[in-house]
Amino acid sequence: MAEYMPFIMFLCVGLVLLSGYPVAFSLGGTALVFALIGQVSGTLDAAFLSALPNRLYGIMTNATLVERLLDTMARLFGPLRGGLGISVTVVGMLLAASTGIVGATVVTMGLLSLPTMLKRGYDPRVATGTICASGTLGQIIPPSIVLVAGALIPGLLLVGLYIFYVLGLAVWRPQQVPALPPEDRGVSGRDLWLEALKVLVPPLVLIILVLGSIMAGAATPTEAASVGAVGALVLAISQRQFDLAILREVMRTTTEVSSMVFLIFIGASLFSLVFRGFGGDELVRELLTNLPGGVFGAMLVVMLVMFLLGFILDFIEITFVVVPIVAPILLTLGLDPVWLGVMIAINLQTSFLTPPFGFALFYLRGVAPAEVRTMDIYHGVVPFIAIQLLALGLLALWPGFATWLPNQLYGN
Repeated sequence: MAEYMPFIMFLCVGLVLLSGYPVAFSLGGTALVFALIGQVSGTLDAAFLSALPNRLYGIMTNATLVERLLDTMARLFGPLRGGLGISVTVVGMLLAASTGIVGATVVTMGLLSLPTMLKRGYDPRVATGTICASGTLGQIIPPSIVLVAGALIPGLLLVGLYIFYVLGLAVWRPQQVPALPPEDRGVSGRDLWLEALKVLVPPLVLIILVLGSIMAGAATPTEAASVGAVGALVLAISQRQFDLAILREVMRTTTEVSSMVFLIFIGASLFSLVFRGFGGDELVRELLTNLPGGVFGAMLVVMLVMFLLGFILDFIEITFVVVPIVAPILLTLGLDPVWLGVMIAINLQTSFLTPPFGFALFYLRGVAPAEVRTMDIYHGVVPFIAIQLLALGLLALWPGFATWLPNQLYGN
């Protein structure tokens, strides 16, 4: 019976999650119940649980302008069919690099750009899909919350594929992505380019400060986050968009998000330790190493499992629960750690879009006009999920997309 305990644990935590309990308490509670069973039956070494405080302490002490931008980019690309879609993608990329917050990006662009896109005749599926997909770029575009140098080229590749898709629609289905009417384009020529430069400089400066400090080795990712916070504060003050009410709201939401992540981490750590105590990591290792196809087969199965889990779990839960179990095994098979990290990150990015529990879908549904149906949002993200899977395939074929830049910066 003991050899089946890891699988029973996964089954039980899945059932608890589906019953509606919060992820953090589902993981932690299930782990505690099985730890008690293991202690009573003598099948779990208590030493595994003693590692929990050190693991948590290590994490706790680890030192890890939108409206004008959208408006200007829309007028800059306005003469093109699909110009609004390209503008949303570019702004999503800039927001991803300067904030990295998927929810805030999707909600902001949903409030500001979705009504305009619908008013200008965009197909609701194209409009909602573009906004959702562009909003998730914060997961992959450096300095994202999980990646830095290795994801820069893959992130730009993904942006390019999004834009290529919108341009393809402009050629094959122009009625779905009409150009901006001349009367809505405002100034043109040199004045428009100067205005675009003016609104692009602040976010680009912030991106360079944060990403540059990391790549130059002047700051760790966590220290660079402080640079970004100070830079964002200065930009808000310079734009006269800062007051104590905004500061209090930012501090409150930051504390809420940080607390949520720590709760999930505590539950996931407890679950992972108990799972390993029952020998689950050895079972997974044996399963992956005995798969047909060797390393390719093991990687394919892991990617498929993570993709399917993305339909019911958020990327944070998958990262904290699954990655610590499978990543060490894959690394022992000889895979490059940078490439593996980027592959996992792009795969997990799809979890924001895959129905029924894709967070980006919920974010946009909450701010979308009533005439936009939920099924429009679901259908709209399908091509972008396919694009993300295509990017995953390209990265699998050419690992240099992920490894070339880190090798140039930091050596082999």
